Amino acid sequence: LDVFACHGVGGIMGMILTAIFAHGEDASLLHGGWNVFGHHMMALVLVSIFTFFGAYFLFKVTNFIIPLRVSEESEHIGLDLSQHDETLDPKLLAVPETPEYI
Repeated sequence: LDVFACHGVGGIMGMILTAIFAHGEDASLLHGGWNVFGHHMMALVLVSIFTFFGAYFLFKVTNFIIPLRVSEESEHIGLDLSQHDETLDPKLLAVPETPEYI
């Protein structure tokens, strides 16, 4: 899940571009208003800090209930094989022999 690339970058760009291109008197950076742009940047910083510490707290609580780290043995074997019993390594795949004639 690439949640940050979708929602994080989209939200950040939306906040910045809204502050730049908004219409109205002193409403945007293009129309000479630094006030809205400053408020948007402050909100962006505060939301980023809140999101970081909120996610950190939730990861710690989740890790306390259900450990998020797999065992060293599972890491050594590889998670595809140890967790899903699958592999993408062609050397480990069972490839049937091809006949000499078709």
